[in-house]
Amino acid sequence: MILCDIGNTTFHFKTSKKEFKISTNDTLDNLANFKKNIYFISVNKKATKKFLLKYPNAINIKDIIHFETLYAGMGIDRQVVCKYTKNGIIVDSGSAITVDIMKNAHHKGGFILPGIHAFCKTYPEISKKLSFQFSNNINLDKIPLKTNDAINYAILNSIVLPILKVYKKYKVPIYFTGGNSKVLLKYFKNKNVKNNKNLIFKSMKKIINDNKKESKC
Repeated sequence: MILCDIGNTTFHFKTSKKEFKISTNDTLDNLANFKKNIYFISVNKKATKKFLLKYPNAINIKDIIHFETLYAGMGIDRQVVCKYTKNGIIVDSGSAITVDIMKNAHHKGGFILPGIHAFCKTYPEISKKLSFQFSNNINLDKIPLKTNDAINYAILNSIVLPILKVYKKYKVPIYFTGGNSKVLLKYFKNKNVKNNKNLIFKSMKKIINDNKKESKC
């Protein structure tokens, strides 16, 4: 079974032997013509067209997932990571940071923040004087006294504080996933936190296997 998570900037592949990423701007011509079934999710229409030209028989998990929510327009990537979480705040940190709350197996809603890279691009665009180097070694309990720290403080607090707010309200574990999950973990010490970088692929596999079982019934 081959899995692919098509995001805003990368094709993220998972095979039985390895895991790798390719930019959505790059060609897929050099990739193998996999013999096994390929399953995918996508939030990127242009990249999906490119992917299906290479793998026309790939199966879109969007067609087999059953996820109930009142949230209008919820991305398939968010549906997948929430699918098997009964109680939890799922923080998926990639090009964007999505935060979704599951309580008693019901999706309560969520919100979307810019990813860390997007935050970092913003300041130099305002002024060259605001060019800086990102660091997550910032004490968020101490007001900064230099510009580099001040920008990092603002970025990290913009992400951390909304998550802490819903954590305090719903009192459920926080599940961190995505490529930048480790960057945020240190700011949630002494909280009920779980880190699962590849939650998306684990959930995709379970959705596929459950669908196969239902098809046999």
